Amino acid sequence: MLETIKQRIRQLIAAYEAEKMERESLQAALDKAQAQNEAYRKQITELERQIDNLKLAEAFKAGSEGSPQARKKIDSLMKEIDRCIALMEG
Repeated sequence: MLETIKQRIRQLIAAYEAEKMERESLQAALDKAQAQNEAYRKQITELERQIDNLKLAEAFKAGSEGSPQARKKIDSLMKEIDRCIALMEG
């Protein structure tokens, strides 16, 4: 009986160690995925900024007779700038 209890305790300890290693492995994978996710978010933000800059540059290239879409983008940017200035003043 005592030997059976000892064997079960050893099995329990082995199962605990296996689960502990699995948890550590999963935690490492999660940390890596989170870091990669954050890097992708930064890259997306940077690419969106570059797209906006290209759209703005294209709008200015078109001049005052630019497309309605370019005019709308410039108006939107001007409103955003005005809103930022108002927030800074208030």
